[in-house]
Amino acid sequence: MPDEPVGAGQATDRTMFTIPARFNGPPTTANGGYACGVFAGLGASAHGPGAAVTLLAPPPLDTALEFCPGPRRSQVRHGEQLIATVAAAGPGDLDVLGPVSAAAAEQAARGFRGEPGHPFRTCFVCGVDRAVGDGLRLTPGPLPDGPATVACVWTPDHSVADAGGAVHPAVVWSVLDCPGGWTADPGREPMVLSRMTARIAGRPVVGRPYVVLGRQIRRSGRTAVNATALYAADGSLVAHASAVWAAVNDTATSGALRVHT
Repeated sequence: MPDEPVGAGQATDRTMFTIPARFNGPPTTANGGYACGVFAGLGASAHGPGAAVTLLAPPPLDTALEFCPGPRRSQVRHGEQLIATVAAAGPGDLDVLGPVSAAAAEQAARGFRGEPGHPFRTCFVCGVDRAVGDGLRLTPGPLPDGPATVACVWTPDHSVADAGGAVHPAVVWSVLDCPGGWTADPGREPMVLSRMTARIAGRPVVGRPYVVLGRQIRRSGRTAVNATALYAADGSLVAHASAVWAAVNDTATSGALRVHT
């Protein structure tokens, strides 16, 4: 059985759950997109399927978390610490990136900048040190005709799907997360997810190729707004998202920029 958040499910009362260690972003905390997907799933009954999730602290792994539903805003807590809030998404439509061909996405992926400067080499989604069948190993690289736009192809396997071969929704959120970070150069300026909203029209199926896209919509100081999308091979939109990322200080990576002030 694939790893899943333990105890998760739509919550109408306080719910205890954990995020398994497999789904890390930085080495000791959860991948932001995966965590947002778990939190949004827990809040779906209160806030609808298009919830907006704001991360206020890095979500811990293999640690008991508590989902506390509220009428307008729900909370995810680790003891006294507030980890995230979940609310209904705003009325405006998310930016939807137009599709590109699988051939164009495969060509773009050859320019992936994950070596040698990946800031989180074991990330579940884009980590270059994850084994096949363990991490997703996405390699979003720049599209030559799209400014601040990246793409790659992803073919899901059974380790991220249910018994019927449909990919778990939280994994879809994670796929819509990391490509946004590669619209810039995280090796020089590491950034982390701070807020994400996603809309999932359908669940990807094991063994079929999908095109993943990311684009930086705007940048202001230390924050960036990115849009991402997931398309089936026939060009139909499977899911899309909008996310806010924030630059973080990094003194360990050679050549890394300081955070903007």
